[in-house]
Amino acid sequence: MATLDSLKQALRQQTQNTDPSLKIPLSDSQYANAFDTLRYSEWETYEDFIIPQLYKLLAPICKSRNGISVLEIGPGPESILGHLPSSLRKQISKYTAYEPIELFATGLEKSLSSTAERQAFLPCLEGSAMINRSPFALKTNTTTGDASDEDEKFDIILFCHSMYGMSPKQKFIKRAIELLVKRPLDALVIVFHRGGILPLNGLVCHQTASFPDGALSVADDNESLYSFAAFIAGYIIDDVDAESTVKVEWLKVCRKLGRREQSQPNRLFFSSPNIMAAFTQISAALPELMRQVPSATEKMAVKNREARLHRPAAIMRPTEVRHVQQCVRWALKHGVGLTVIGGGHGGQCLWPNVVAVDMSNFNAIHILPEEQSAQDLNRNSGPLVVVEAGCKTGDIIGSTMGAGVTVPLGSRPSVGAGLWLQGGIGHLARIHGLACDSIVGAVVVSVSSGHIVYAGCVPSQYRPAGAVLAENESDLLWAIKGAGTNFGIVVSVTFESHKALKFLTRNWILPLKNSREAEIKLNEFDSVVAKKLTRNNSADAYLYWDAGKLHLGVTVYESSTKEISYTTHTSGDVSAVLGMEHGYQIVDAVGLFDTEMYMSRMHGGHSGGKTSSFKRCVFLKNIGEANIANRLIAAIEARPASFCYLHLLHGGGAVTDIAPEATAFGCRDWDFACVITSVWPRDQDGGEVAQAAVTWVYSVVEDLSSLSCGVYGADLGPDPRDAALAARAFGPNLPRLAKLKRDFDPHNVLAYACPLPRATTKQRLIILITGESFAGKDYCAEIWLSAFNRCSGVKAKVVSISSATKREYAVATGASITLLLNDRTYKEQHREALTAFFNEQLKQRPQMLSEQFLDAVQAASDVDVLMISGMREDAPVARYSHLVPDSRLIEVYIETSQQTRQIRRGHYGIGNYTSHNDGPPKRLNYRPTFTFHNNKPGTNPPKQFFETHLLPILHTDLERLTKQVRHIPNFPHPPINFAHILGIAQQPGGLALCTSLLESHINCKYDAIVCCEAGGFIYASALASRVNVPLVLIREAGKLPPPVVSVVKPRSHISSVGTGEGEEKRIEMERGLIPGGSSVLVVDDVLATGVTLCAVLELLGEDGVGVEDVNAMVVAEFPVHQGRELLRKRGFGRVGVQSLLVFEDA
Repeated sequence: MATLDSLKQALRQQTQNTDPSLKIPLSDSQYANAFDTLRYSEWETYEDFIIPQLYKLLAPICKSRNGISVLEIGPGPESILGHLPSSLRKQISKYTAYEPIELFATGLEKSLSSTAERQAFLPCLEGSAMINRSPFALKTNTTTGDASDEDEKFDIILFCHSMYGMSPKQKFIKRAIELLVKRPLDALVIVFHRGGILPLNGLVCHQTASFPDGALSVADDNESLYSFAAFIAGYIIDDVDAESTVKVEWLKVCRKLGRREQSQPNRLFFSSPNIMAAFTQISAALPELMRQVPSATEKMAVKNREARLHRPAAIMRPTEVRHVQQCVRWALKHGVGLTVIGGGHGGQCLWPNVVAVDMSNFNAIHILPEEQSAQDLNRNSGPLVVVEAGCKTGDIIGSTMGAGVTVPLGSRPSVGAGLWLQGGIGHLARIHGLACDSIVGAVVVSVSSGHIVYAGCVPSQYRPAGAVLAENESDLLWAIKGAGTNFGIVVSVTFESHKALKFLTRNWILPLKNSREAEIKLNEFDSVVAKKLTRNNSADAYLYWDAGKLHLGVTVYESSTKEISYTTHTSGDVSAVLGMEHGYQIVDAVGLFDTEMYMSRMHGGHSGGKTSSFKRCVFLKNIGEANIANRLIAAIEARPASFCYLHLLHGGGAVTDIAPEATAFGCRDWDFACVITSVWPRDQDGGEVAQAAVTWVYSVVEDLSSLSCGVYGADLGPDPRDAALAARAFGPNLPRLAKLKRDFDPHNVLAYACPLPRATTKQRLIILITGESFAGKDYCAEIWLSAFNRCSGVKAKVVSISSATKREYAVATGASITLLLNDRTYKEQHREALTAFFNEQLKQRPQMLSEQFLDAVQAASDVDVLMISGMREDAPVARYSHLVPDSRLIEVYIETSQQTRQIRRGHYGIGNYTSHNDGPPKRLNYRPTFTFHNNKPGTNPPKQFFETHLLPILHTDLERLTKQVRHIPNFPHPPINFAHILGIAQQPGGLALCTSLLESHINCKYDAIVCCEAGGFIYASALASRVNVPLVLIREAGKLPPPVVSVVKPRSHISSVGTGEGEEKRIEMERGLIPGGSSVLVVDDVLATGVTLCAVLELLGEDGVGVEDVNAMVVAEFPVHQGRELLRKRGFGRVGVQSLLVFEDA
């Protein structure tokens, strides 16, 4: 299936001799017709990619502001924003669009207006939307060339398939970046673009994603097809005769390149891969890095043709370790990712609009004397070999051969560190294991800090200046040995070497008559040849098509530390099965590279440099069995290009000696690594042939998946098709690797390496310690810190959110920051001025409080429990929980009597200072998670509070309960990641466990438990039975007998997403079931937007139950939807809410 890019090239080629003056842009009506055709025909791309990606990008920004402003460029007659969940659309308070086509602009205006039949898709706009009926222009300040201060600024600027005709595109994106609000720094320019490449010449992506499976179709009639062709070409011909000729040729091109499907024979299908690129204000910050680190102007270090087609923002070529550190620190500062170039064979070593770090200047190889190596390793072994990350396999083998030793690396001389760190399968694997198995130490630039660390055995003379032992050394070395491209930028590795070998290689090439003969020969090769070889022998096989026939190629390798000859070989009577060999060679490890069959004997040799390739690798056992052999044969028969082949590399032996959990490389139990390799002529790069070849590889992998023992991770990258493969790349080690990825790369700097899932470890607990001055907040925090840190496996920390304001105040006034932070008396002397300074700062920066909160959280990303003091806002959990949706956020309010506070003030010698907090404890307009009455002296009261209220939050049963929740992506429709909370009750012991935990969180006696159908019924009824409390049911109107009270309940979050607002329903309960003054507990399965809980509380109020008498408890909470904030705004802030589990999204 041809891509739109290749179609455009073919169409324009038909008019290359046409007078350029006759090529004119499409009229508005012509553009509109084609635009509608494309949007309709590729709606699947919108549903599966664009809308979910847009949701992921906008949700955090919408939750961090009270209203956002959006500028949309070229939305067409209907904005894509209208297909987002209503909760997000309600956050858009200002909307501006540039839509130059009058027909589209009119349609857009109508969609923004409410009628009796429908509501506007942006219902919460403050004022009217601004629709500019003109193109988005490169308007700049004529004096400075910068955006004018008078320009309106926006939180979001969106180009959704709307950069048609904009050239050069990077200038329009730069102009859009200038129009972003300056603070907060998370404002985004979001671009959705058809085609695999978006050349932006130096702009750096904040985030990027791809959708290679995108496709569209067009009706196969002359008028529709010509309209479509003109849109893709970008012009029509302004001459009747010339246009008639061009039309005929364009129709031929479309019908030649378009694919037909049996289900829709009257339509032509074209591939339309899509990319998303998001930019922030720092996307133009590349010159800062270019001034610090040497850069490269060419890509000669990159062998992979797929990667060479990518257009990175820049290629940095450091010459010193400090340059690598500067790259990392720049990425951390600006929140962007990096790719790393080692040998340049990985398709992801370059990525569009991402900065690449080329390690080719780090090319030293050091071979240590055997005596020092034994001393460093504390055991007898071969010499240690220290290899820098820019070295190639051929260079290492050549250097070590001179010392009489070798390292088990791969079979291609030009591969580099990406191979060693992610496995490394070569001809020594059966004797000495994988390349990563011989790694005993490494030097790494940490991508969490930019520091230089080392792990394992690294001789002191090869540790760079400033290098320190890694904090989690054993974890880092374990992860490097099999998944090492994910956890830092490796500067060098230390290998354990082995005695050099000589090799005898023998080759067979067997033309096969048919599939049946191929199946028989594969079975004989597997069972009679491969399975009977000793460890110093290995046998590789190739399946390929040549000269009109299927071929089986076989190479048997025999190795020895002694002299070897053809007459003394020990590889068994292979000839009895395969016949006479077609040649043999006796070579050393360097000469072994040239004996590879694909280099010289297949298709005339693949080493001429005139082809491109793409590969993925799966691990197989028993390849001679019919179900596997037949699939291998069928794969070659279905090849899209004549040069495609399967390479079966022999495994077993020493590979299986190492337990799967001993290194990150967890796939150990396999006989052959099956490398599915597609090859095509280099002049077809980026075209239909190349696309078909890549698709073939993935289809073969999928076909073999159910029969395979795992997937080789070394080839995998950010292509979404690789995510499912990566889940099978590390065997039992995936959960541990996910956690280590979070620990070693918390900011996802190495986002383009082999994809690892997000860690599913226990959630972080964030405790906001609040209260009035001299209530004892810091005192309690220190006691609780000590108690948390005594818990097994728990790391805790206390920070003060007010420290940032104190630092700014010290700079502005000359006050001592040391005394402000550490001397209570000094701080109290400045309190009045500090408060005035804080209020003025808050007036100038309304988002300052949320920024300070996030700064404090992000600065402590390595702890399990974070306690934050100094919060100044009421109801901080309701206000801030959505900013940290992956953490549990609670508040402990420290309360003490007026007398106690006065005594404590006197202790600090400031009894004459009059504070507005000198009166009795204030009454809060909300209910904190917990309140601690800190009136008694000594440490026992806060310790008892810790045991009773805080320690249970870390109970391991909560982790067990979390694991019983199944997550279903895109259910019931994108972009929802559905958490099946009711499914807990369907797990063995799940309902009992959940009910027990609910009971453990009850800290007072209740007179009634209230629940709303349907989810609440399950958990509330079980809890009511357990604690022997009456159950009050709330149902939809008409399902309970009178007398009843009822209220309106809007649709839930899950019901409304993707389906608009929907109709409201009434819920009701029987009147008078709850006596006045009763204490009530509301139990439900989830708290998301809060609309259900608000309706329940309103209903209770209708029946005379006061807010002060009600608490709520839910099994799971989804803070991103701000349910607690809705409760507060609706007047229910005094209702206490507790949740057992917290999830990032629903």
